[in-house]
Amino acid sequence: MSQVLADLIKFVSDNNGINNKNALLELVKVRFNLTRDRSVYYNEDFAIRFSYSNSNGFSNTVISLSNLQKFDDKPFIVCLVTPQENKLFLANTTFISKVSHSSQELRVDNIRGSINGSDIVKEFEGIQNVPKNFERLFNIHSAIDFNENLIRLVDSTNNIVPSGNKFTVSEENEKTILDAPTRAIEFIKSNEYEILRDELDDRIEQFYDEILIASFIENVKLRGMLIEYLIVGEDDNLRNELLTALRNKTNDIPQLQSKNTLGDFNKIFAKYNTATDVKTKILVLSSNPKAYNIDKLLEFLAEEKSVFMFYFIGIEPNKIVNSVLISMFQTNLLNGTVVLKHWAGRNSRGVTQFEGHIIDELIRHPDNNIAIEESKLFLEKLINI
Repeated sequence: MSQVLADLIKFVSDNNGINNKNALLELVKVRFNLTRDRSVYYNEDFAIRFSYSNSNGFSNTVISLSNLQKFDDKPFIVCLVTPQENKLFLANTTFISKVSHSSQELRVDNIRGSINGSDIVKEFEGIQNVPKNFERLFNIHSAIDFNENLIRLVDSTNNIVPSGNKFTVSEENEKTILDAPTRAIEFIKSNEYEILRDELDDRIEQFYDEILIASFIENVKLRGMLIEYLIVGEDDNLRNELLTALRNKTNDIPQLQSKNTLGDFNKIFAKYNTATDVKTKILVLSSNPKAYNIDKLLEFLAEEKSVFMFYFIGIEPNKIVNSVLISMFQTNLLNGTVVLKHWAGRNSRGVTQFEGHIIDELIRHPDNNIAIEESKLFLEKLINI
């Protein structure tokens, strides 16, 4: 947790019993040098909205969804002032269950509606939405794109027809899916694994300096997308524009669109059909990177010859520590895979994330050990969601 956010939590707690929303707002605004945007106050480190209630009940309108979008890349905190205590909740879009007020026309191409206090989840995947868990929760949120949350909110809002389809696993599909750990072991032992790893490593070497420059970008999503595009992007003209912007150290970086596919890099061999997801890890920062959409994973692994890999790039200031090609079934990585099934929309099995410290360890000490039975049990768990 940043020191600024820790200071905010303590400052608000020290003023328990103030029983006056406006008085607390003024104190916090001055103490943390906040700028106002309608009902939201913010600085570089966080954004905050103050509400008041005579009781612990919290049905007040907090913020419009369109306004929340502007602050979704930093901790967005709601402070509920009650007579005895000032309560803090993390209210980024990942922790919103639905959109309530004036949301009848909400669509992915029509962002409207407001969020009430009752729409903020008080527990997320077993984690209480309380200040001591804010760092852990925000790390989860940081890996989820606003548009993914928007799709989920459209699905979960009343009178909206769910979008997307849950992948139906047939008996034949299930057998192919459960054979995936064995395919992964065979692939890792093959020459094709060496070819894939060397090709990705060569691209790291080719754009080494620009990757290091990009690693200083503070926006987590932009940083990751930029580095990933340098390595596996398909449009050479766009890559050249990115390289020019980075070399000149300008803020005029061409806009990138997420591919929204399972892997960033697909390579087909005679015996294997590989999809590889490129993940950048800044080793001095805490983060929980997004892993994969479960339905997309199962649909891919239901194909014959399918092998799904991760290419992790570990970066420290001014240095690429290592780059490693790791199976999704690697034992430690599998044990550190967090399934966010409750977060998903009604027509989805959800998504997964990795515990960041496990990726750090794999980057520094890579191995591709796979336990077949453990991996099959994990896949069965995903199928049965």
